[in-house]
Amino acid sequence: MIIERNTLPYIVFSEDPVLTGLQKITANQERIVFCVDEHGVLQGSFSDGDFRRWIVENPGADLNVSCLTVANKLVKSAAYGSSPADLSALMPHNITHLPLLDARGHLRAIAVDRSDVLRIGRHEIGPEHPAFLIAEIGNNHNGSVDLAKRLVDLASDAGADAVKFQLRNMEALYRQAGSSSLGEDLGTQYTLDLLSRFSLPAEELFTVFDHCLERGIDVLCTPWDSSSIQSLVDYGLPALKIASADLTNHELLQDAASRGVPLIASTGMSREDEIRESAQLLRSAGAAFALLHTQSTYPAPFKDVNLAYMDRLAEIGQCVVGYSGHERGYHIPVAAVARGAKIIEKHFTVDTTMEGNDHTVSLLPEEFAQMVRRVREVEESIGDKVPRTVSTGEMMNRINLAKSLVAARPVAKGQVIVAEDVAVKSPGRGLQPNALPLLLGRTSPRDIVKGDFFYEGDLRDKAPRGRDFSFRRPWGLPVRYHDYQALIQDGTPDFLEFHFSYKDLEIDPEAVFMKPLDMGFTTHLPDLFSGDFLVDLAAEDKDHWERSIAEVQRTIDISRSLTKWFTREEEPVVVVTMGGFTKDRHLIAVERPPKYERIAQALKRLDTGGVRIAAQTLPPYPWLMGGQQFHNLFLDPTDTAEFAEETGIRLCLDVSHTKLAANFLGIPFSEAVDALAPHTIHLHMVDATGVDGEGVQVGEGEVDFAALAQQLDRLCPDAGFIPEIWQGHVNDGAGFWTALERLEAWY
Repeated sequence: MIIERNTLPYIVFSEDPVLTGLQKITANQERIVFCVDEHGVLQGSFSDGDFRRWIVENPGADLNVSCLTVANKLVKSAAYGSSPADLSALMPHNITHLPLLDARGHLRAIAVDRSDVLRIGRHEIGPEHPAFLIAEIGNNHNGSVDLAKRLVDLASDAGADAVKFQLRNMEALYRQAGSSSLGEDLGTQYTLDLLSRFSLPAEELFTVFDHCLERGIDVLCTPWDSSSIQSLVDYGLPALKIASADLTNHELLQDAASRGVPLIASTGMSREDEIRESAQLLRSAGAAFALLHTQSTYPAPFKDVNLAYMDRLAEIGQCVVGYSGHERGYHIPVAAVARGAKIIEKHFTVDTTMEGNDHTVSLLPEEFAQMVRRVREVEESIGDKVPRTVSTGEMMNRINLAKSLVAARPVAKGQVIVAEDVAVKSPGRGLQPNALPLLLGRTSPRDIVKGDFFYEGDLRDKAPRGRDFSFRRPWGLPVRYHDYQALIQDGTPDFLEFHFSYKDLEIDPEAVFMKPLDMGFTTHLPDLFSGDFLVDLAAEDKDHWERSIAEVQRTIDISRSLTKWFTREEEPVVVVTMGGFTKDRHLIAVERPPKYERIAQALKRLDTGGVRIAAQTLPPYPWLMGGQQFHNLFLDPTDTAEFAEETGIRLCLDVSHTKLAANFLGIPFSEAVDALAPHTIHLHMVDATGVDGEGVQVGEGEVDFAALAQQLDRLCPDAGFIPEIWQGHVNDGAGFWTALERLEAWY
């Protein structure tokens, strides 16, 4: 059971319209809200079931009637401050939310009957949430408040969600007065000696807790006796941790369970019958609790860890389960998360050689940070059970490696396609081979030469076609030497953008153009060069840096040579992906300025006469050479705009890349555009999803193109654009034509 003291998501004013109540129910995802008057006095409950019953009885009703009209005015409630056990008894299976009222009827809190979710401080813990990662400081502060605060800071920096300490009243806890160890076993004597020297009293520990609040990290604590429970509850701790050694201490469990705060209980040292008994006690007491699978040896042998027991523990507790680890390393907690652990607890220290038996099984700050990173990567990789789709990277490899249906012989427009007309060949740019039954028997909508691909458009009666589009700004098409003529047959763009491959740079333009074209042009640096070489003007390696400069210069020189074939006199834009990528991680902010300076030095080496260099804005996770890598520069709009301002280099604002970057950085896309557009001379118009879904068709992703149009009209009204849709050129440019049709409404 959860006592939810933040009632705002659960309340509406009685006079609010029904539509407001439905919106609140949708927002809180709890299927119920409570109606209060202007003083906060409870007047009724309004559930989705109440609404359904009401609308069936009043099918033509006005949704502007008040929530109280629809509400159940005989709602059951309980007194604020009731014990969890009393609340549990008041909530039969058909009641999941119980309003808790003060003596005057004001709604003060809501008891929520949920066992699959815990709320601790700023965190919800359960199936739909990331694992809650606890840095167990315990007594690793060795009695120093300053070290305790330092450990808090380091844990926060390492990505911990919470830190945990321990509190003991030594006089109340041990059988001999003054914590004497006379006559005790050697192990007990050793433990008592450490505790007497290293335990912090409540008053000093609370100063550390205050520091946790200042750092914005949640704090938990293990009470070893009832007086410590009282102290921690009085302080206002959001949850209590029950140590493995106290799982069979039913008196302590009962006391903790009666306090109305969530409990996390470790199960090490206990047999299954003892775990079942304690779990039943916590359920009967109405406590919200989680159970941690634990092997309480220090360090624990891997053979004894038995992560599979978490499945059984979840059945026993019918609650959130996690793992508290005492083994060497951090890979076992990562595996535990993969198996479903929603809480991870690992000991944390600054020095594993310090006195005290917890230090040896503790993670150092960088090790804990590594664990956090690996856990989050595993969680990201787990995903969900939705139908499988093909990722952008897979699509690239599918095109390169898979096979397509191609014309085995010429097929004329209007001809019925038969098996003899079709062959299966690489690459995978066209229809996949399994589409053959759909293709056979159809009438070809176009003339197809031998060896050409069959496309999705060949399965439809009508495919998008090019035409003369009308825009307020110059528009163009991304083309290659071999397909530009076909793409401009049905419409005349203002310019063409040649997306060079490294092989294209070896082609003599004299063999490509028969006569000058009445339009302009731009070019795009090849994404990949021979020898698996990627241009990186930020490279520290001198040979790589020098070749990068040379390849950019070669592209500029070839771009200059094309001007004789185009009648527009404006200097062509050369779009350059400047580099700064890494293969294993993103650079932190302080690592980026030297990379930008390296690029600035490289640009000074270039002869850019007659062309305009445009640095392309970049996504966080580029798909390079068949796999995902990491971009670092021209990603954050702040340092990108600063670079443009300082160097005078203009930008190619790639809408998809910048939207992905904004998602990755957690900033509004409009904010990124505001920073970048004033420095922009060229645009790539394309949609995006998530942090790596680039090249998406316009209107099928997350970009608000209507709002974007207003920004661009204001900030860079003269910048030309192309629709850079992934594989937009296939099927006679169908993807480009679809994008332009949609963009025409706004631009």
